[in-house]
Amino acid sequence: MSRTKLLFLQVMVAVVALAIWHVGSTVPVGAAANGKPVFLLPPFFFSTPWDVIKRVATMFIEGSVYKHLMITLIEALLAFAIGASSGVLIGFWFARKPLVAAVFDPYIKMMNALPRVVLAPIFALWFGLGIWSKVWLGVTLVFFIVFFNVYQGVREVSPVVLANGRMLGMNERQLLRHVYWPAALSWVFSSLHTSVGFAVVGAVVGEYLGSSAGLGYLIHQAEGVFDVTGVFAGMVILMIFVMLIDLIVTAIEKPLLVWRPGETKTV
Repeated sequence: MSRTKLLFLQVMVAVVALAIWHVGSTVPVGAAANGKPVFLLPPFFFSTPWDVIKRVATMFIEGSVYKHLMITLIEALLAFAIGASSGVLIGFWFARKPLVAAVFDPYIKMMNALPRVVLAPIFALWFGLGIWSKVWLGVTLVFFIVFFNVYQGVREVSPVVLANGRMLGMNERQLLRHVYWPAALSWVFSSLHTSVGFAVVGAVVGEYLGSSAGLGYLIHQAEGVFDVTGVFAGMVILMIFVMLIDLIVTAIEKPLLVWRPGETKTV
């Protein structure tokens, strides 16, 4: 499928979704006993696409959102950088040291099973209501995604390729650079695409539970006064924010995975 056709289909999905939302929230489907119109998607609970777009535009034009966006960006990027780098390093270490992996396996699984919402108040107690409580909450989300992908990617290196590399006289450092790392790179970037969103989730959830700034704080404030339009506007900004970061990860990924066979194209 051509890139243009794919982009067209992606845009059409958004157009159809917005059209359904608009019709459901603006076109009455009946009338109540008191004569008031009844909507499939009541505006009080769902707002309308146009109101949300106007609110997003107003927030950017007036500049009220930039401070909050910057704080969330810093928290998400720090969580992403710390979580991803530690996940890659520890994932490689565990995959190359089976005894270490076997010893720590139950503890890793237990920590991964902990609900992150339970950890948020603990991090707030340890690190205060500043950015670091949000950063470490994001790290706990990012780390395990990257760790398990890297661990699995290194473990699935073909034994034949390893045997051939050793026959050619490669030492462990050369195997790591020319065999293990390229094999795990696809897994690494696959996990990074997923963990970008989770880094933002960690920051926003932390802000939502306790902060004085950030997109999570804006959404929480809007919910407190039943401002559904403000809630949806914050969600739209978050989605755009995550997509932009994901595009940056994709731009970094392409030159590093240029050796990988491309996907089969269909017309």
